[in-house]
Amino acid sequence: MEELETRMQKTVSVFEENLSEIRAGRANPAILNKISVEYYGVPTPIHQVAGISVPEARMIVIQPWDASILKEIEKAILASDIGIHPNNDGSVIRLNFPELTEERRKEIVKDIKKMAEETRVSIRAIRRDGMDSQKLALKKSEITEDEEKSNEDKIQKLTDKYIAEIDKILENKEKDIMNI
Repeated sequence: MEELETRMQKTVSVFEENLSEIRAGRANPAILNKISVEYYGVPTPIHQVAGISVPEARMIVIQPWDASILKEIEKAILASDIGIHPNNDGSVIRLNFPELTEERRKEIVKDIKKMAEETRVSIRAIRRDGMDSQKLALKKSEITEDEEKSNEDKIQKLTDKYIAEIDKILENKEKDIMNI
């Protein structure tokens, strides 16, 4: 049971992490999480070589601790798929986020709904694994039929709990995107 719950929690965490990286029109430093910069020959995440701040709702400022990597950070951002052109003024890099059009917002909502459904499918797969292990344990006479039924009910309640959590996260993100 604990293993199933841990797997479900991890699945929901990954979903939340993926949602945080979606550009919703507001500046969110999480968008830079997957971007690495060559720093002394080693790919290093931007947040480890620079200070990242959000001075305005639609702007991220990246101030490297070592000015020599300013160009590398700029190249890494351009090479990434975040779709924002960096402005380099010689000491900091500014990322200005444009207003989202209604059409783009609907597209983003469609994408996050698809991500949510994929996460629900993952949760159901974990449930299926749990149910299969219960049937196997019953077949091997490790548990009784009553215990199997009880455990299957617990697994179903766990599944319902995490699916509801996914739906709530999705609803909040959708409101966030559509109300900007």
